[in-house]
Amino acid sequence: MKKGLLCLLLCVLLCVPVCAADAPENSARSCILVCMDGGRVLYEKNADEFLPIASTTKIMTAMLVLESCKLDDEVVIPPACADVEGSSMDLTPGETVSVEDLLYGLMLQSGNDAAVALAIHAAGSVDAFADRMNEKCSELGLTHTHYVNPHGLDAEGQGSTARELAVISQAAMENPTFRALVSTERKTIGDKTYVNHNRLLRTYPGAVGVKTGYTMAAGRILVSCAERGGMRLLCVTISDPDDWDDHTALLDWGFQAYRMFEGEGISYVLPVFSGEARACAVVPKETPRLLLAADETPKIRAALPRFVFAPLKRGQSLGTLTLTAPDGTETSVPLVCAGAVPEDAAMPLSFPEKLARFWHLAGRALFSFNLQI
Repeated sequence: MKKGLLCLLLCVLLCVPVCAADAPENSARSCILVCMDGGRVLYEKNADEFLPIASTTKIMTAMLVLESCKLDDEVVIPPACADVEGSSMDLTPGETVSVEDLLYGLMLQSGNDAAVALAIHAAGSVDAFADRMNEKCSELGLTHTHYVNPHGLDAEGQGSTARELAVISQAAMENPTFRALVSTERKTIGDKTYVNHNRLLRTYPGAVGVKTGYTMAAGRILVSCAERGGMRLLCVTISDPDDWDDHTALLDWGFQAYRMFEGEGISYVLPVFSGEARACAVVPKETPRLLLAADETPKIRAALPRFVFAPLKRGQSLGTLTLTAPDGTETSVPLVCAGAVPEDAAMPLSFPEKLARFWHLAGRALFSFNLQI
């Protein structure tokens, strides 16, 4: 169920671009700002341009390692790690390091040597791991992302788009262990302390990750995520010389321009036939949530039968509640019985009697409550 919902949200993110003209200007060549709860795109700029993404490649690397390896797996560092240039954990070939420690080095220190060690441990070789990365892209429905290596150093044909990097980041952030990794400000492993390169964790209220990246060819790349007021925003900028300030401005604008509406306290009453009670309360199975612009109000619609027959179980599904934003964005949750209603033994109804009464009073139609808040 969760996997299906995630795929649906990712499809929304891929297919429904929205541009807000009053968003702050930025220096990025390509960028996108999305709400992770529902996948609504709040702002985008050249979001489908294929570009190198440097060390934000490691978001996919960490996600795949977490899916295929145990945190306490012991990894013998291979000789290939000594030849990797760029940022490093300073691993020594032949030493043994746990997958968990390598992941911290990968995501905080942006260790390219950690990326190679993890790739070889998970798939046997860097090339085989890159194949897995591309297979994962296919699973996520991505068509403009391609990986050649697990660390993001410049390689012909390797890159992504701001939109698809947002999809990958959102998928990774669904994993609680990944969230813990990218929200960690510093980690001591042995006699070394690694400080997360993502300084928004220290400067932006509500920041929870995710990854920085840089090469001379790619420029500065940043993926950030922040939470405020029950809303999670994800921002991606590619080739942005002023990424820290741009992310701060875009996230601030998103939190000010939009809000997460939560339909708390919604309930209905349905008549009950052949029950010990004449009516039952109907409530949402879970609190419905819908992203709205700050000045928007949702339309609330409940699809329910005109009445129900006992016996009823607590939590029994009886209908659907749908919230709709002015732009047509919707979210739906089941409506369920708030409490059990036993059948009244003194007046049980046979199936033909139930059918006759149902036909007489309601026919076969459902009706909807339409409320505007």
